[in-house]
Amino acid sequence: MVTKDTSASPGAAGSTGGTHRWQALAVCLVAAFMTLLDVSIVNVALPSIRTGLDASEAGLQWILSGYALTFGLVLVPAGRLGDARSRRAVFMTGLAVFTASSAMAGLAPNIGWLVAARLIQGAAGGILNPQVAGFIQQLFQGPERGRAFGAMGAVIGVATAVGPLLGGALISIAGAEDGWRWVFYVNIPVGIVALLLAWKLLPAPIYGDRQGQDPVGMALLGVGVVAVMLPFVQEQQWHGWLKWALVPVGAVLLAAFVAWERRTAAPLVNLSLFRFRSYSLGAAIALLYFAGFTAIFFIFTLYLQNGLHYSALEAGLAITPFALGSGVASAIGGRIVSRFGRPLVAVGLALVLIGLGVAWLAVELHPGREVAWWTALPLLLGGLGSGLVISPNQTITLSEVPYTEGGSAAGVLQTGQRMGTAVGIAAAGAVFFATVSNSGGDWAAAFRHSLIVVLAFVLAAFAAAVYDMVSDARAHAARHARRKHRAPR
Repeated sequence: MVTKDTSASPGAAGSTGGTHRWQALAVCLVAAFMTLLDVSIVNVALPSIRTGLDASEAGLQWILSGYALTFGLVLVPAGRLGDARSRRAVFMTGLAVFTASSAMAGLAPNIGWLVAARLIQGAAGGILNPQVAGFIQQLFQGPERGRAFGAMGAVIGVATAVGPLLGGALISIAGAEDGWRWVFYVNIPVGIVALLLAWKLLPAPIYGDRQGQDPVGMALLGVGVVAVMLPFVQEQQWHGWLKWALVPVGAVLLAAFVAWERRTAAPLVNLSLFRFRSYSLGAAIALLYFAGFTAIFFIFTLYLQNGLHYSALEAGLAITPFALGSGVASAIGGRIVSRFGRPLVAVGLALVLIGLGVAWLAVELHPGREVAWWTALPLLLGGLGSGLVISPNQTITLSEVPYTEGGSAAGVLQTGQRMGTAVGIAAAGAVFFATVSNSGGDWAAAFRHSLIVVLAFVLAAFAAAVYDMVSDARAHAARHARRKHRAPR
């Protein structure tokens, strides 16, 4: 079960009344949707970008990986800054920069310009995203918080899954050569309206710890995260084994970050949060699940577009069942997580495993052009399961976090998700491309083999959820035994 939250101040939501709280959340979710959409929408736009800008493979890879790198790099310090200073100011700054960099990307005359715009876009997305979870912690309590995180989970699931569909539609309408520009232009009017509404609806600051921003911690964490992620996001472009030497270097830096945070007076991250099993295991589940979850769209899009010559729009439509299932189940999961707790997450992970397993079988039996029809129901089932994982897990993970630390706690959680995404896509992609090369172009086999990697990550997340359930049951039994022992005879 979800631990009852005792951290929220009675006045935490005082500056934004009942109806306005949900309106404020809507503004936050629109902005979060844009930033998360830009993770997946660009996948189907890459052929159009290659045509329009005569881009190299390395340049195309940096359009994807550069966004992920800078997004993950700033999550924790941005969350801490919002907690300590003003979530509204930090959120609006991130949103303004994201909107401006979207215009910069759409106007790009060459690939270097576009890569630079994507780096800025990623950083802006990383600045504003932790504030959304922080605002939810600040504005909502009890079952309402679960509903709010349910809405956020729906946004995460739908944005990730609907990106290829929206990107394909925009490119089909605007044309193959310049259609990719509208993938970025679409953010501009939405961003401007969201900025105006944010100024009106988001609550005034409720200051937490206003101590310094821990520059040493920022440097250790930032360089450590980049060192760990970079070999994975550049796995296809950097040949040879030397790139993997960065991973142990990053691990050492992250260990140094932990040691520093334990002794500094004003830590960037309150490490005592990891003493809560809900937070530590929830973060592990999120990291493992995102390693599998986001890789699905990468390998399926490759299979459909490169192997079966689907158009961008057709590939997006083929993935839509997952988006529909995820959106519906996220809203439901947010409403019932307070009743069922971690077992709900375990059920969701089991459904994802079943759905993807049946999709594997469908591709084995029907690998031709009709594969989108054969995988529609399995992907819908997987999407329903995914919706019962993302938002309930986030609700449980942050359930014991004080609202004054909601942004930095969410930043750590999302950094883990970004690192999981990088590792998962690199691992699944490596198996995919190796199979294509070794099999003489068997794209269906490549999809099936790489889907096994995805299933392994989801299975590991399922094992973590089951471990949490078992631990909770043992703790409950121990408490019951102690009460029984103390009872008068």
